[in-house]
Amino acid sequence: MQIRGDILKGSKILVVDDETYIVELVKFNLEKEGFKVLVAYDGQNALETVEKERPDLIILDIMLPNVDGLEVCRVLKQDPVYNTIPIIMLTAKAEEFDTVLGLEMGADDYIKKPFSPREMVARVKARLRALKILKAEKAVGQKIYVYKDLIIIPEKYEAFLGEEKLELTPKEFKLLSLLAFNQGKVFTREVLLEKVWGYEFSGDTRTVDVHIRHLRQKLGDDSTYPAYIETVRGIGYKFAEEQING
Repeated sequence: MQIRGDILKGSKILVVDDETYIVELVKFNLEKEGFKVLVAYDGQNALETVEKERPDLIILDIMLPNVDGLEVCRVLKQDPVYNTIPIIMLTAKAEEFDTVLGLEMGADDYIKKPFSPREMVARVKARLRALKILKAEKAVGQKIYVYKDLIIIPEKYEAFLGEEKLELTPKEFKLLSLLAFNQGKVFTREVLLEKVWGYEFSGDTRTVDVHIRHLRQKLGDDSTYPAYIETVRGIGYKFAEEQING
């Protein structure tokens, strides 16, 4: 199955922020990519716009007048009519509490201010692509993982890179999922052997290296400058940590 980039064009994005320059910055960059952009400057207006326009994705600031972004997120994610709309939260706060709370309320992703417009657009495209894949696979509501162009659907043992479905062996899929769902955590080769192959496996740690090499080839990953799987010299491997700020 393929989800072409041009299919995403024309998608409606609701941008909610009480800072006009942020709204204009996001609007300009999204419209440049062919998206239709709706705007709201407070939480109540955001809820009304969602009901009227049914956007395909929402970029939602946490600190809003009238109704804050966390409450908007909670209301939408508890409503069966709107709970599949992806929400990317914006926050200027450094406290981890805010982002954790937003994710607990159902937000799909978050971006900390200041942010790169290019990376913001990439996040939007990834979330829209993931939603279309879920709909096509009749997997809406299932837990997924989205990172850059990589989309993982654990319950279906499927992974996509951009528009293409990855042809992974069961062990490759399990290895990729373990690393991705523990982003930034370093796993030794011995731990990966235990978790992916099990205690009964009698092979050595070179098995991990071979599978990582095959995974990188399928991901188009450069071992010197990896976008997905990083080598921690002398220890093992970890999934890359995305730097969105700046």
